[in-house]
Amino acid sequence: MWHRGLFVWLVAMGCFAEQATADEFRVYFGTYTGPHSRGIYQARFDAETGRLEAVELAGEAVNPSFLAVHPNRKFLYAVGEIGNFEGQKTGGVSAFAIDSASGKLTLLNQQSSQGAGPCHIVVDRAGTSVLVANYGGGSVASLPLAADGRLQPAASAIQHEGRSVNPRRQEQPHAHSINLDPLNRFAFAADLGLDKILIYRFDSATSRLTPHSAAGVVAAGSGPRHFAFHPSGRFAYVINELANTVTAFAFDGEAGTLTELQTITTLPADFQGTSYTAEVVVHPTGRYLYGSNRGHNSLAIFRIEEATGRLTPLGHVSTGGKTPRNFQVDPTGRWILAANQGTNTVVVLKIDLASGAVTPTGQSVAVPTPVCIRFVPLD
Repeated sequence: MWHRGLFVWLVAMGCFAEQATADEFRVYFGTYTGPHSRGIYQARFDAETGRLEAVELAGEAVNPSFLAVHPNRKFLYAVGEIGNFEGQKTGGVSAFAIDSASGKLTLLNQQSSQGAGPCHIVVDRAGTSVLVANYGGGSVASLPLAADGRLQPAASAIQHEGRSVNPRRQEQPHAHSINLDPLNRFAFAADLGLDKILIYRFDSATSRLTPHSAAGVVAAGSGPRHFAFHPSGRFAYVINELANTVTAFAFDGEAGTLTELQTITTLPADFQGTSYTAEVVVHPTGRYLYGSNRGHNSLAIFRIEEATGRLTPLGHVSTGGKTPRNFQVDPTGRWILAANQGTNTVVVLKIDLASGAVTPTGQSVAVPTPVCIRFVPLD
């Protein structure tokens, strides 16, 4: 059965043991560089107390807005969200070695992302490949990884085609994220410009992406941005930037298809003003879903119905700053770290595991223009 396969994979990867035993983490922050930021930053996080220590520079890079950590925790990969790389109209991807003692990053090499403005990156679950979404170029690419962590030239690069109904934001394709299913067989690219989640078959042995026949479609003008799987592998969720909604899908892991279940707003009924969603995260228990609102400056909280995957609103919590671009639930499931890009802070919030409610802790640290948060367990 497919669910048994997922369970076996999780045990083999050590996911249950890691979440149960690790309480000390190193946290990396991707940023937009400028007058105050020089690249990727790091801090230590104690999941027993929720304490986030002072932040320091881990490695220099230009606009390393989104990050991904290799499964072996020895390497970190970052997009270079730029429009010109080595004289070409494309962005870049950088590979770094992680010093296990200090957390400092050493640049290994760089490759073209095969499109302008790369904004999202993942490492596949086998650790053989990096997948990247190019917002400006409206494309996705896959890059093989050498044994020493270095990036190889792209094995596949696929240009999206088309547009949707918003003349300002959907005049062309804008691939905004790329994610893999729990069994590492399908990749899902949420394209804000097309109102589609394009689905690709993925071969970890060759690092190649090939178009799949199915696609997830959302309402015209929604602008799908980021995508998250439920731990069961039965459901998936996309947060829609322009419509301020979340769409729930049933996922067929054998066929690689998405079927819409529900679309629900992320904003309070009485909110008036301009807001756009950003990140969506499913709690490690699979019981709750959180989504960030930039403008309302909050996290929307939902309960996930175990049998159906449908969402029930539970309310909102302020992120304690402006423009919560990204946030992450720590691997123990007890805390949220929210990156407020507009106020240059990362705020610690506490999760009530019984109810899913989130409350401020009063703790925040200064991070220049934070965009992405990634946890690495400390052995």
